[in-house]
Amino acid sequence: MSQLPEVAITSAEELRILIGSPMDLAVRKAIPRLDKHCRAFIARSPFLTIGTASADGRADVSPRGDAPGFVQVLDDNTLFIPDRPGNNRMDTMLNIIENPNVGLLFLVPGFEDLLRVNGRATIVRDPALLGAAAVNGKTPQVGIHVAVDEAYLHCAKAVKRSRLWHEESKQDRKALPSLGKIILEQTADTPPPAEVVAQVDELIEENYRSALY
Repeated sequence: MSQLPEVAITSAEELRILIGSPMDLAVRKAIPRLDKHCRAFIARSPFLTIGTASADGRADVSPRGDAPGFVQVLDDNTLFIPDRPGNNRMDTMLNIIENPNVGLLFLVPGFEDLLRVNGRATIVRDPALLGAAAVNGKTPQVGIHVAVDEAYLHCAKAVKRSRLWHEESKQDRKALPSLGKIILEQTADTPPPAEVVAQVDELIEENYRSALY
């Protein structure tokens, strides 16, 4: 672990003196429920990130994505996120078993503001919820049930600065090696042969074609 630089800020008081206090509205905007505006945002969102931490504080952020409306709003204080097939690392869900506190960030393509939701999660196997999340006849095995503690809209500054949704911001994926080649290079002692890279890339593409659900 690298040492902290001498200029590191290590207290909330020091940080507040430097940055200042939030506006009253920025504090009051966090509401303890999902109102009609939060619900409308979630219904339009095809993508979210979920932040979790293990019992010893090891943090992780993972993406979740599907058709808009894939996250079910069960009531003003409850969400359900179906779990789709992945790589079976299960970082998010294993963390939730140890530490239920989660933070969600919802994005809507074209919207520059975002929705933040914080709460406590549980891994569940509710047949009704899982059945409602079926796609192409495939029902998820488990889902993430979130008891909402607070929700609020986040301003657009980060997205505006990044120009995230601007057409000219799109980059050519070929500017970097393929996912298969990157992983092979990261995990091998010697450069992988081209034929091995091609095989792994094809396995990844086949998985995309056959195992999204």
